Order: sequence, then C-alpha cells, then structure tokens
Amino acid sequence: MKKLLAISLFLAIFSSCGKYYSGELTGVEGRRKYFEPYPFGMVFVPQGSFNLGPADQDVPFAQNTFSKTITVEAFYMDETEITNNEYRQFVQWVTDSLLRELLGGVLEEDFKVTTDEYGNELEEDIYGRNYHLNWDTKINMSKLSDNEDARTAVDNLYYSKEDRFFGRKEINVHKLNYRYFWLDLQQAAKKANSYQNEFKPEVGQLSEEPGKYTGRVINQEGNEIEIEGRRSFILKDVVNVYPDTLCWIRDFTYSYNEPMATMYFWHPSYDNYPVVGVTWKQAEAFCIWRTQLLNQALVSDGDFFVQDYRLPSESEWEFAARGSLENSMYPWGGVYTRNRDGCYLANFKPLRGNYAYDGGVTTVAVGSYEPNEIGLYDMAGNVAEWTANAYDESGFFFYHDLNPDYKYNATPQDNPVMKRKIIRGGSWKDIAYFLQVSTRTYEYQDTATSFIGFRCVRSFLGNK
Repeated sequence: MKKLLAISLFLAIFSSCGKYYSGELTGVEGRRKYFEPYPFGMVFVPQGSFNLGPADQDVPFAQNTFSKTITVEAFYMDETEITNNEYRQFVQWVTDSLLRELLGGVLEEDFKVTTDEYGNELEEDIYGRNYHLNWDTKINMSKLSDNEDARTAVDNLYYSKEDRFFGRKEINVHKLNYRYFWLDLQQAAKKANSYQNEFKPEVGQLSEEPGKYTGRVINQEGNEIEIEGRRSFILKDVVNVYPDTLCWIRDFTYSYNEPMATMYFWHPSYDNYPVVGVTWKQAEAFCIWRTQLLNQALVSDGDFFVQDYRLPSESEWEFAARGSLENSMYPWGGVYTRNRDGCYLANFKPLRGNYAYDGGVTTVAVGSYEPNEIGLYDMAGNVAEWTANAYDESGFFFYHDLNPDYKYNATPQDNPVMKRKIIRGGSWKDIAYFLQVSTRTYEYQDTATSFIGFRCVRSFLGNK
C-alpha cells in the first residue's frame, strides 16, 4: 500500500507540472516571437562594406579623410531630415508636460498619479518625484481660467507683462527645458569599472552586499566620483528644446534675414522644411524623447520589446548616403551636380553666390529633389546633418573596421576642442565640395546655426 501511495504521489507531482521535460537543452520556452514593423517614415539600409573616405582629391588639403574599408550593420534611417513640424511635436510635448507639472501643484487629483495599480504610494524616481503626470486628463484652458490658483500657476510659463510684445500673452521659450537621462555604457564597459563579487553567501541565501564596483566615473558635470552602484553610470542632463531662431540673423552679417528668424520655425508654410537652429545636444535630447515616446506606447500595448532612436554614426551616414553606389562622389552618383537636362540635383550654393539657381534661396521643403538609390532624400545639400561622433582629424586611423564609432561626452569643464561633433552632407549655403559623401567637417555641440539639422536612425535587430 505504501509503495502504491509513493507511485501515486510521484505521478501526481509530475502531472502537475503540465509538461514532461526530457532533460535536453531546448532554451526558454514560451518566449514571444518578435516581429519588427517597418518604422514610420524610415528607410531600411542593409548591412554591407564600403571604402570610407574620399572619392576625389582633398580640395582644402584638410588631411582629415583617408580611405578605409569598413563594415556596418543594417539599420533604419529617416528618409528626410527632421522637419519643423516633427520637431514642433517635441516642443509641444515639453510644453504640455510643464503645464501638467504646474497644474499638478494646485489640482493634484487631476494631473498627478501618486499610487501604482495596487494602490501603493509611488517611490521617488530619478528626479526625486514620488508621482507621475496624468496624461489622460485634458487641459481645458477656458475652464481653468475660472480657477485663480490654476491661472496663477499656468502664468508662470508665460512671459511677464513687462516682457510682452504688444501685450501678446506668449509662452516663455526659455522655460521649455527637457530633463532626460541615459546609461553611459562606455564607462560601464571599462575593466577598471567592473563589478567585483566579494561575498559568497551560503547556498539558497542572498547577501545584502554581494560585491562592489571598482574604479571611478566622470559625471555630467565633469567631476570624477566613486562608483556607488549602477546609478553612477546613469547620467542626467537638462536642455532647452526651443530652436535658436535668431541664428538666421547671427550667421550672416549685413544680411536681411529677419523674416526667417520670426517665421521659419512656427509658420505653417515651413512645416515641411528641415528644422535648423538646433544644437547637437538638442538633437540628442530629441532622440531620447522619441525613444521614450515609442516605447511607452509599446509598453501600454503589452509589448516589452523596446527600440532606441539615435543620431547616426559618421560611417553609417556615409554608407547610407552612398546607397548602393560605392565609388560615387555624390549620393546620386557621377561627378556632376546637374542632370542631363542641366537641372541641379541638390540645394546648395552653385556658381558664385547664385543661391536661387538650384531652386531654393535658403532651405527648401524636404524631399524636393530626387532620392538616392535606397530612397533617402537630401543626403547632400539643403541642411548639413549632425552625427553622433566626436570630431578628430586622425579618426580614420584609429577607427575600428567594424561599425566604426568614436564618441566623447564633453562636459562643461572640457576644452572647446573636445566639444566638436561631426557634421555631414553640406547645406544650402555650401559649395559643391561639401556635398560630397566623403567630406567631413565639424561644429561645436552647443552651437546652433541656420544650416545644420539632423535625422535619426534605429538599429535593425537581426542580420540582413
């Protein structure tokens, strides 16, 4: 009887597991199959190798480009530069979040979420806040005008009466600051900053102090600090997101560009024109915001797969600009800037100051010229584009031949030479040399101009 009972218990235990395990290596079962939808407004750039560097002589004798065979993995790239209207979505999101932050101080029940789905009080986040903004509540300014406290709180976001022009009530763009953070994997990957396991608890037990980090890290302020944990590799920054519209006046002495300064970013006529007046840091912040915008939507739909948008590396940009034409001088191939009908193939500065000869005096709407072989528009001319990489004249000598990448997180204490970031593609004010796919130059990361914009990329998960 005891034997029968033991056999029954054995069978009951294994039948309760629901599945028989053979002991073979089968991997974790129940994993969701991943399907990557085609990103909206992006072009797929397949993996490949090419000769990074000049296809023609070095006209200015800059000696900063040399031929190097490299390989890049597949990725997605925006088919056009980020437009004014697309960037305006970023600005409006920041504006909306600040309004909710201000209103949450007086109407907490409507604009703040202080408990989780189980009713527990939220813990402080990385910014020291123990609440989330409630994005489900719509902001009705006409109704809020009846609430004096709410009206006073919202007024903090607008220009004071003394700063108003013709009495117009306008948002103070200097207050449109975006707080963001990122994980510095470059510092975390250093052997000197590795995690050391020192404690060996008994089997089945967890130690409160299993180990510690070695080494030191440099924070965003440029200070070297001891590593306290993973939090030491999480860097935080704040950047004003509104474009520098006065760059149209500042860039050109003795030139009348006031209409562009006052109209270019906000007027509907320029919605599909490339955004300019953005610094490298603003472009980086935009990529992080765009990443969070997508991932929050994916998580809300029950999808745990996340994607990161970022600026392209220098090598990715050149590979995409060349398309399938490996030895071409320009994105469209060949050595000429006109087609067989004599029409210019990009928006730049042809001849001697004849800006209008190519169809545009300054910038033109994105996609006004034919795309390259893989469907990317304006990889030459219109506006130059920020890349993710720091500028070094000798970079081609120490670049790796697989996914070349050189980044330097410049801090306020760093010498200005360390704040140079690579720009590519040439712009509406440049001569044809800067339109070549191999031409590289730089601008400082905290500088905004009327001729530099950007576009984003997203890595392709897999091998194609």
